[in-house]
Amino acid sequence: MKTTRDGVALAHWFIALLAGVMVAASANAQHFVMKLSSPTINDVVHEWMKAFKAGAEARAGGRLKVEIYPANQLGQIPRTVEGVALGTIELTAPAVGFLVGLEPRFLVFDAPGLFDDVRHAEKVLTDAEIRKRLATFGMAKGVEPLFMFINGPLMLLSHKPVRALGDFKGQKIRVPGPAPLHVEPFRMLGTSPVSMPLGEALPAMQNRTIDGSIAAASVFTAFKYYDVAKGLTRLPKSFLVGAGLVNRAFMKSLGAELEGIVREEARKAEAVFSTWGVDEVDRIRQNWEKNGGESINLSPADAQRYLDEVGAVAGPLLAKNPQVKEDYEALQAAAGRLR
Repeated sequence: MKTTRDGVALAHWFIALLAGVMVAASANAQHFVMKLSSPTINDVVHEWMKAFKAGAEARAGGRLKVEIYPANQLGQIPRTVEGVALGTIELTAPAVGFLVGLEPRFLVFDAPGLFDDVRHAEKVLTDAEIRKRLATFGMAKGVEPLFMFINGPLMLLSHKPVRALGDFKGQKIRVPGPAPLHVEPFRMLGTSPVSMPLGEALPAMQNRTIDGSIAAASVFTAFKYYDVAKGLTRLPKSFLVGAGLVNRAFMKSLGAELEGIVREEARKAEAVFSTWGVDEVDRIRQNWEKNGGESINLSPADAQRYLDEVGAVAGPLLAKNPQVKEDYEALQAAAGRLR
């Protein structure tokens, strides 16, 4: 059977139309890369990143590639925070103390005495009312916390072990943030507080530029600080809170469906904070002691004095900003409700 001239023309038209549809579909099926940065490695936030990557990529069907860069591979904390604000990095997960310059409201999470333990802190951070409030953090700067997490109790490692409140005096200590709330309480305790990115703390301890450093316990084991100093003191009712800071414009650029997938998988991956993260506290202590480190707790009397004296400084600092004061009172109310 011969094909007529009109039939050939029709076939060519159909092929051209089909090609156009395929090109349009390909253009609409954009592919995104989401770079995740963390200053730490082999800890709870690293576990979150791996869980999120697996879930998000599986559901995105090739439209999203998640790249994980732990241990400051994309730069020190200030650079990655700036990168998220500028949109050159999609997400970074530092301690909230280093986000205060971008969004002062993050300061509330560094107030001592707010949480009783890691499990209590997780309940507060995942409370529906608190999540709704957190969603507004960083709005004016084009960022938001996609998730919040507890990276364990806040610890002080020092060449001269701190066994009592008086042992703070005269020591030059790295603090986890540059805000007055991070600096003034320790100055009041008699130390010389210094703010520096986490990546600079280990060499500063090694060459004794500083006498000690405050961070989560997981930091000290992951980076083998036990080769530098042995005395690790737990700071009473103090925890290192971190945030997975994401660029808002990037999230919107994903489109409604893919953005929904990212948010859902981010929420699902938070399971590691209440399981792996909680169990990690004891594993870290055992690892520290196995490598010759000493775990130190202040006496009950000194622990209460610490909370009283530090709280006397922290309260007025938080009250200076009406919005921060409101956020802090909301957290206090949630913490009381969830005890």
